[in-house]
Amino acid sequence: MENHEVARILRETAQLLEIDGAIIGRYRTYEKAAQLIGGLHERIEELAKDESKLTELPGIGDGMAAHIREILATGDYSLRKKLLNKYPATILDLLTLQSLGPKKIAALWKKFGTATVDDVEKLAREEKLRDFPGFGEKSEQNILKAIEVFKRSTGRFLLNAVDREAQALCKYIREAGDAVEDATPAGSFRRGKETIGDLDVLVTMRPGKDKPKNVAAVAEYILKYPGIEQVLAHGENKVSFLLKNNLQVDVRLLEKKCFGAALLYFTGSKEHNVVLRGRANDMGWTLNEYALTELKGGKVVAAKTEEEIYTKLKLKYVPPELREHCGEVSAAEEGKLPQLVSLADIRGDLQMHTVASDGKNTIEEMGEAARALGYEYIALTDHSKAVTVANGLDDKRTLEHIRKIHAARERVRGIQFLAGMEVDILKDGRLDLSDEVLAQLDVVVVSVHSYMNLERAAMTERILAAIENPYTQIIAHPTGRLILRRDAFDYDLEKIYEAAAKAGVAMECNAHPDRLDLKDIHLRAARDRGLKIVISTDAHSTLHLQLMKYGVVTARRGWIEKKDVINTLPLDAFLSALRPKPHGKPYAKPAAKRKTA
Repeated sequence: MENHEVARILRETAQLLEIDGAIIGRYRTYEKAAQLIGGLHERIEELAKDESKLTELPGIGDGMAAHIREILATGDYSLRKKLLNKYPATILDLLTLQSLGPKKIAALWKKFGTATVDDVEKLAREEKLRDFPGFGEKSEQNILKAIEVFKRSTGRFLLNAVDREAQALCKYIREAGDAVEDATPAGSFRRGKETIGDLDVLVTMRPGKDKPKNVAAVAEYILKYPGIEQVLAHGENKVSFLLKNNLQVDVRLLEKKCFGAALLYFTGSKEHNVVLRGRANDMGWTLNEYALTELKGGKVVAAKTEEEIYTKLKLKYVPPELREHCGEVSAAEEGKLPQLVSLADIRGDLQMHTVASDGKNTIEEMGEAARALGYEYIALTDHSKAVTVANGLDDKRTLEHIRKIHAARERVRGIQFLAGMEVDILKDGRLDLSDEVLAQLDVVVVSVHSYMNLERAAMTERILAAIENPYTQIIAHPTGRLILRRDAFDYDLEKIYEAAAKAGVAMECNAHPDRLDLKDIHLRAARDRGLKIVISTDAHSTLHLQLMKYGVVTARRGWIEKKDVINTLPLDAFLSALRPKPHGKPYAKPAAKRKTA
């Protein structure tokens, strides 16, 4: 079994336990295990072969290790099956709806026998929820909005989920034998879109006299991939299938000599391709998935690489993330494409959580993992007290946490630790910690985690009030969306941008695939208005630090350059780029260790 399958079973067990009224500690254990396994790079199947390796993972005790082994051995979990005998499986869909927590779902099940999204929608449209205890007219309307989001998201997959599938499948295909040169993901995945409908993979074949036989053999090999649920098509040069998670995959087998044209065509977008084909026609050529050729005679002009095709069309190479028909062709023609930020440019991660609140690892462990990634600095930003479910810190605990971060600077060398907090913006716009405590922090990140359904004017004023606070330096996940689960807050983003630019407050591009917030179009608008950008992972474990690449690809889609992102700067320059805090203490690097004779 793959890691994501094991994680799904554990997560569903946690959700069902919560609906069933289990104590918080019991279902949280399953949640944490699911989150950990879902983020592992090692295969959980391999780790489970060694009795000790499973329990070495943070938060995995002997009991949970036994549950994981049961899942790996049987493909399911007895407690989950027991709960699904009590509740229909469709009840899990209800947990994805904003405004419907486990207690409300349990109440609806008990009163109405409601177990599907359609059931809840019917109740809401018939106005049967507004008078039901714990709901109300506003709640009823919010549920209908959440159902709209649910329906729009059907058949879409998060970027990291498709990335995981693409990596595993391409690795499998590359092991097909000498006939295969490489396997390359294309489509909207290669463009870095936040959600993916299906996955395109191009397989380049090595030249040889037994080409038809080789192609047929490789196609047969691909269709034996263990993750396939259903084969949809098996043609001469193409196979299509559904994976077990219902992601459709289209694999095309092609000659190396036309790889560039195929990669360009199947990467898209359709609109970008239409513009390129029109340009080719104007120049007396035709462009398709096989080659750029002369209209008369069919002589190949370019085909092997995308770069040579763009060059022949008298365009600078357009990075895949920009191919959305948003002015990129004109910019390529005029030599005005942005020098996009890259993962290698990032010098520090500015939002992460430790065991002090809801993280899985210690300060030192987060620092060592970030140092291994080559970072120069990190900001430790645990939650403030308003986020009670995350064990948020009050003033006293925050000051103690600052002292621990300072002490960790002496123990973990080779990376600089910044004392930060993710401070909640309260309903009235005040920050969740006192000014006296905020002044002790190196980095103040603020965000909204509550009252997310305020009216547009009220939410706008709330965030504007937070920006006016002189200690606010970075606004985290500024629109509050959860992709495929929750829409963005309703507020006047233009007013927020104007105020943030004037105050010197930076806007975050949250790299977690559930958020990617700010999204691409909002990032481009922020850049055009001169706002400072940071890219952070919102890591809750050392494994989550690897998510930075998704923030970078989203920033690239937003035409963001290295110069726009302040955590591409060396530490001193980064600190200077932050909004200066009144009465704040300057960051003090740990003293160099004295050499002993």
